[in-house]
Amino acid sequence: MAGMGVIADVSDTLVAALNQALSVLVPAPAPQAQLTDLQATISTNPATLAVFLYEVNEDASTRNRAMVRRVTPGGLELSKPPLTLVLKYLLVPFAGDVQTEQRMLGRAMQALYEHPIFSGPDFQGSPAPAGLVGSAEVLATTLDPLSLDERSRIWHAIQRPYRLSLSYQIRVANIDTELRQPQPLVRSRSFDPAVPVEA
Repeated sequence: MAGMGVIADVSDTLVAALNQALSVLVPAPAPQAQLTDLQATISTNPATLAVFLYEVNEDASTRNRAMVRRVTPGGLELSKPPLTLVLKYLLVPFAGDVQTEQRMLGRAMQALYEHPIFSGPDFQGSPAPAGLVGSAEVLATTLDPLSLDERSRIWHAIQRPYRLSLSYQIRVANIDTELRQPQPLVRSRSFDPAVPVEA
């Protein structure tokens, strides 16, 4: 399980995977993936693939799960199941020329299609239990098919002119709860014999 650092670690993991993918593009210097909020000026020399986390949601398919039971030396602990998140990213190329920007998007799509699962050695960031590094988590990356209208609303919300971009979602990022409810072990029991009402 991972803790409160999981969102930042997912972003770092995605950026590292994209940097590795972009490193094969020529001519040098290779474009760089960079986590950004799209508010500051983004470099075009070298070209930059902006990685923008624009939405974090709870994964609705994992709601209403049972409490998690853990056996401890002092008894039993109950806790809520982990909070499961879906993270949505825009990948936006900045290169100064359309051809390079389209090659950057093509390479990013190719890499995330070939290796859509992040686990184990892929993880970047903080060590578990606060972060992903060393955890047993598995993250799936999928292209998020936003319509042009939905994509335009995102650009309108951040008050920037529309640019060609890709939308990806990564699921499921787990945030483990720190709240535990100790439950003592049952050490004795008693029986209350049933007596018929008419007796």
